[in-house]
Amino acid sequence: MHTKILAIILLSTFLHASSITVALAANVSYAIVALKTAFENHYPTIHVKTIISGSGKLTAQIKRGAPYDLFLSANMLYPHKLYKEHFAIHEPAIYAQGSLAILSKQSQDFTNLTSLLQSKKIQLIAIANPRLAPYGKAALQTLHNLHLYHKIKNKLIFGESIAQTLTYTMTAANLGFIAKSALYSARMQHFKEGKNYKEINPQLYTPIAQGIVILSRAKHNQDAYKFYNFMLSQEAKTILQNYGYNIL
Repeated sequence: MHTKILAIILLSTFLHASSITVALAANVSYAIVALKTAFENHYPTIHVKTIISGSGKLTAQIKRGAPYDLFLSANMLYPHKLYKEHFAIHEPAIYAQGSLAILSKQSQDFTNLTSLLQSKKIQLIAIANPRLAPYGKAALQTLHNLHLYHKIKNKLIFGESIAQTLTYTMTAANLGFIAKSALYSARMQHFKEGKNYKEINPQLYTPIAQGIVILSRAKHNQDAYKFYNFMLSQEAKTILQNYGYNIL
């Protein structure tokens, strides 16, 4: 009897299960497992699928008809363009503000960042492509505001996204400008502040306000609205804060 009841419950859950697809900027990939877990605790029948890439590439995919329900961008520019061009149903809302850091897999003296970046021992510096990636744009602004860009531009190697930039930082480059959120992933937690990384002074770059929108194909998808509201909730903000984001 109990087995039959359990089977009926499981079948009912399966029949009512649904999924949403979230296009996700690469910098949020480190926090997304915790975010999904918290959301699915509230809505166990809604499965969240994620597509992770650079914000610029995701925007291009959305314009070409990619079947995404929501977009979590690394800035406000891309989702605002999607709204203006009728690919999103509302103007973007800020879900977090990103922070920029500089990382080395080797121990470095970060006391004087200007001297370090110009040092002869630093031959390659990874940054995300500033034309595509908001964190790359912030890194470029930092170099210009430190009056260093023209002095070290030959050292720069460019990642397609902030995730690829992190890969370059961990392999080919001596230093890399990365999303601070990456430092909270399990494989990065052994790195030490002041020894392997330093947070970049936020006054050196325009604040990285990150935007979320519900895309047009999900206009009547109530599950998409539930995830959108969750991402703007205090619970989600606390999770994001624990992954190095600033919360407004």
